Amino acid sequence: MCVELSKNVRENKNLRDSFNQLAEDTFGIHFGQWHERGYWTEKYVPFSFIEGDRVIANVSVNLIDFTIKGEEKKAIQIGTVMTHPDYRNRGLSTDLLKSVLAEYRDQVDFVYLFANQNVLEFYPKFGFQAQQETLFSMVPGTAGKMNARKLDIKEEADRNLAYGIARDRLPVSNRFGTKNTGELFMFYALYAFPDNLYYLEEEDAVVMFQRDGERIDLFDVACRENVDVRKIAEKLADGDTRQIVFHFTPEETEGMQTDAFHGDDVLFVLPMKSGEGIPDGVKHPLTAQA
Repeated sequence: MCVELSKNVRENKNLRDSFNQLAEDTFGIHFGQWHERGYWTEKYVPFSFIEGDRVIANVSVNLIDFTIKGEEKKAIQIGTVMTHPDYRNRGLSTDLLKSVLAEYRDQVDFVYLFANQNVLEFYPKFGFQAQQETLFSMVPGTAGKMNARKLDIKEEADRNLAYGIARDRLPVSNRFGTKNTGELFMFYALYAFPDNLYYLEEEDAVVMFQRDGERIDLFDVACRENVDVRKIAEKLADGDTRQIVFHFTPEETEGMQTDAFHGDDVLFVLPMKSGEGIPDGVKHPLTAQA
């Protein structure tokens, strides 16, 4: 087996197509539209083992900037960890992850990832530790009045509006928020929540949320200025709303209900040069999760 390491499958159509096919076969996702729209940038770096013109294993790096308790931090988020079925149990993912950690060890404050239930014993071998996330929710005071326009992600003008704001946004919280993750935001806009994207003209904000009976799931509020996400959440509520759940960490959480978050994936964190990682009692923004 003649295998080479590549960090540039984005620029090679054959390799990119192979990468997309492996991602689709493994996770049911395809990066084609994300690439075609210009959202696959240098901030997403697949470390791929190549045999011929085929990607046989991959560990991707997402470059993420954080604001944590008002301080700027740099991190990488590991994602798209996959191996073709014909090449499994050969240590390829281990070798790729070692390459990633060796390259970024002195460049970032911490490394983290979200692991599915099938691989929870894999990452502690590299020093990663599982960490509990916290979910924040509130009961709206009164029914609000949402002056919002629903965005059509198929329309170029609406895509450009959403991306421009998401790209230039401030962190949703100085307590714990991400920066420079507009491309990940657009991944969710394209694939996960294309029918749940709204523009609030008064705040010049893009809001991603979903209403399910008495519950509203607020996935993100992207804005170039500091906004009170609790007030925006109130605007989304109608007479039937009994709970608003935040899939990120709000700036102000006084009076909110807090619960241990139990999702499909588990957060794992590995501190690096600063010795610090993700603090306890926060929720990683969903729309920055790779």
